[in-house]
Amino acid sequence: MLTDEFGREVTGVRVSLTDRCNFDCVYCHNEGLGDTRGPMDPQDDEMDTDDVVRFLEVAAEFDVDAVKFTGGEPMLRQDLEEIIERTPDQMEVSLTTNGTFLPGRAEDLVDAGLERVNVSQDALDPADFAEITKSGAYEKVLEGVDAALEAGLDPVKLNMVVFKHTAGYVPEMVDHVAKHDGLQLQLIEYMPELTGKPEWNIDIERVHNWLEERAVEVEHREMHDRRRYWIAEGAVDDEDAGDVTLEAADRSELGMVEIVDPVENPTFCANCHRVRVTHEGYLKGCLNRNDDLKSMGEMTKPEIREAFREVVANRVPYYGEYMVKNDDGEWVVNDEYIEKYAQA
Repeated sequence: MLTDEFGREVTGVRVSLTDRCNFDCVYCHNEGLGDTRGPMDPQDDEMDTDDVVRFLEVAAEFDVDAVKFTGGEPMLRQDLEEIIERTPDQMEVSLTTNGTFLPGRAEDLVDAGLERVNVSQDALDPADFAEITKSGAYEKVLEGVDAALEAGLDPVKLNMVVFKHTAGYVPEMVDHVAKHDGLQLQLIEYMPELTGKPEWNIDIERVHNWLEERAVEVEHREMHDRRRYWIAEGAVDDEDAGDVTLEAADRSELGMVEIVDPVENPTFCANCHRVRVTHEGYLKGCLNRNDDLKSMGEMTKPEIREAFREVVANRVPYYGEYMVKNDDGEWVVNDEYIEKYAQA
């Protein structure tokens, strides 16, 4: 297993299979690369099936035990089932999708080896959903969630980015997962530095406080400094709902809501164990940076091994190391790295 100089073992990889997408979500940062969406037809710059599998085989040599396929919209790849089927057996396989292509394919994906799925769903109202995603596919997304559950992908995590345009929908989304078995909600902090819209940002701590008032149980995951909230049905409208004891409400009867808040969170960065791969075959050591992209060349196994070792060796926690606080409490680039990249 490869370890960077900060002691962080790389145990997972996040592989973007395409930058194409049938949605145009207003908050999307495309895995940190910005808005690079091109034509919807397959593109020559995308890694082909063998490239992806070859990379995963090398990652498995380094004891990587989990892969998440992303995009763009990864289900635009018609070879997704084959890629999953050829993924090394030691790896847990998960997928992040907008859900529109799950009807008719979810069962085949599970048969190929898919174990978990995250579906992006930012609102429960079709008009609001269309405004955020620039898509009229709301009903198709709901069908996709049902198809995933029917195929045995339980729980299905619903991803919701929390920012100015979606914050008002949080209560109904929380109530939605509390009412429906098999669903969990992952609230993802908006990342203004990647989208260029700081005016859309909200204080995520307000969402934490709101959930804590209504939760039956709060679970703190120290590794990424994440909090999980277990919510009873109907708790959204009842600030005293958190007084219910665990004995009175088993976890199986509760909805689980987790907040992913990496912004200005050194603990999150200090415990990051993932390396990312762009659809073009570049390794990326950090979501927040694009100055660390490393080509895997012609994608031969020796080239992949060399690039993988180099990227891991150069990984740096973004908040707390690459970015540090100045005397005014503002996050600024560490002078050490300004000098380093100026000399490179």
